[in-house]
Amino acid sequence: MLFNGISFLVNPSDKVGLVGSNGAGKSTLLKTIAGEASVDSGTISKPKEFKVGYLPQELPLHDGKTVWEEAETSLSEIKELQSSIDDINHQLTTRTDYESEAYLKLIEDLNTFTERFNLVGGYTYHAALEKILQGLGFKPDDFHRQTREFSGGWRMRIELAKLLLAKHDVLLLDEPTNHLDINSIIWLESFLRDYEGAIIMVSHDRTFLDNITKRTVEIVNGKVYDYPVPYSKFVALREERRTLQMQEQKNQEKEIKHTEELIEKFRYKASKAAFAQNLIKKLDKMERIEIDDDDSRKINFRFPPAPRSGKVALQAQKLGKSYGPKRIFSKVNLEVNRGEKIAFVGQNGQGKSTLVKIIAENLDHEGQIELGHNVEFGYYAQEQAKTLNGDITLLQTIEDAAPEDLRKRARDFLGGFLFSGEDVDKKVKVLSGGEKGRLALCKLLLFPHNLLIMDEPTNHLDLKSKDMLKNALQQYDGTLIVVSHDRHFLQGLADKIFEFKDGEVRPFLGNIDEYLEARKLEDFRQLEKSTELAKEKKPEPQKVDDGLSYAERKQLDKDLRKAEKEVQSLESSIEQLEAKLANLDQKLHDPAAFKELSKEADFYEKYEADKSKLEQMMLNWEKAQEKFHALERKKP
Repeated sequence: MLFNGISFLVNPSDKVGLVGSNGAGKSTLLKTIAGEASVDSGTISKPKEFKVGYLPQELPLHDGKTVWEEAETSLSEIKELQSSIDDINHQLTTRTDYESEAYLKLIEDLNTFTERFNLVGGYTYHAALEKILQGLGFKPDDFHRQTREFSGGWRMRIELAKLLLAKHDVLLLDEPTNHLDINSIIWLESFLRDYEGAIIMVSHDRTFLDNITKRTVEIVNGKVYDYPVPYSKFVALREERRTLQMQEQKNQEKEIKHTEELIEKFRYKASKAAFAQNLIKKLDKMERIEIDDDDSRKINFRFPPAPRSGKVALQAQKLGKSYGPKRIFSKVNLEVNRGEKIAFVGQNGQGKSTLVKIIAENLDHEGQIELGHNVEFGYYAQEQAKTLNGDITLLQTIEDAAPEDLRKRARDFLGGFLFSGEDVDKKVKVLSGGEKGRLALCKLLLFPHNLLIMDEPTNHLDLKSKDMLKNALQQYDGTLIVVSHDRHFLQGLADKIFEFKDGEVRPFLGNIDEYLEARKLEDFRQLEKSTELAKEKKPEPQKVDDGLSYAERKQLDKDLRKAEKEVQSLESSIEQLEAKLANLDQKLHDPAAFKELSKEADFYEKYEADKSKLEQMMLNWEKAQEKFHALERKKP
């Protein structure tokens, strides 16, 4: 059972982050809302003409069309309306039965279709499509190129463009930042922040969630918990909830133990038998408090010791690669020494995955590349999970891949990646994206490698799994080449950087923090943003002023402090009122306390008034948050 009896409401323009461990049911829940999977019980209700847009984790990629043509496939309603309008216009010019009902019906239909055509953007969709494609990084020259000419990350953008162009009432986004470079993430953040419809989004990118969502819904142990806050604040509130659960569980265990002792004491006494039976029924009906154990489960693994290799693990000279007339990179010289941990960074389409494929898959290329003495490499591809056989079980997957002496330990390997008990007998095809990623990592452990080549290994992995993978790679004593856009993952892991940019591959001797410090930037987001701004900004002899006078800056700072104080005050009041209502709810379940409360003549009126007050405070808090962020954006 993934989830049972869950209920929540999504309002127009809500921005919701859906979180939980891999396999908790996040993607399944999005599929059911999108209508691509059925529910066993319960209902999903939405307005009749409601349009739902769904971006799954694993995208169906289409060939045979240009970028523009593929993006236009999302405009089926506009195309159908255009066809109907053209057909009616043709009939109106060729028919002569001007007074007939059929002719008048054609005129009526033409007015209806034309009005709808205008409403859905039929006259402006060319401009909208161009704006979205350029926003996602496509140049006008790319519009008429075949989709197959683009890397996975760029083809993901085409699917995003199709989704964003269609103007849905609600967007369901399952890991939308996977395969996207930082420049794309910045644009997408901006677009989704201003999106008029509702958004329900699964993402393991903390910054992305914080910048877009104002509400967090967590799935854990088959239940949902709804928090009216962004992800970072949710983490703190979740810890408070788990602490409270642990305390409640302790109290319940004491109550259960005391009740069992009473049952044992009275069950064999005739005068107390009925009392004992009542206690037994009470225990049977008691809903046992569960701790959210999923939060504490962690992957537990280490890579096998790396066999000794030569001093130089990999050497490349004058490497080049082109796809047709498009030159990816040229004259790349690269030397990787034993024990180095190297990160490839840069925008999508600059050749990071291409160079990895040249090394690992012997992709056709110019120049020479040579592995060092006694080098045995393990390769984790960007779409590694797709190479798994979906029709066999997890246990079969590991047993088939493992050398003979390790097959008996297949269950132990799977256990280290949180697959235990009946999980190992599941078919691979029923796993979530994150679970498939963990299984692919498990396969990588079966053989000792002294060179690991990993292309976006954190895609689909939840935050705990990312941390465990990073920890294992830090302890790994071999050589590592990793492609990633995740700064937090690379911190403390990569000690050498290769930057892919404008057809060149430039080395940077140092770790990711030194790389960022050298450019006086805080993170990759600012790196990509500054590149974009540098192209647009014209050189000026004088420093550009932000347009605010001293008095205006002073007033803005004052307004910001006031808005922040209002938010904090409301949060404090909400916490106090929630605690008060929670305490009353607990008393209402206690017969003795309930009896006492019922004696107060206006108790229920006060109780309902407090609940209404809490709802109003929540609305006020949301408005205060919006006001604060609006002021924050004005700050230079």
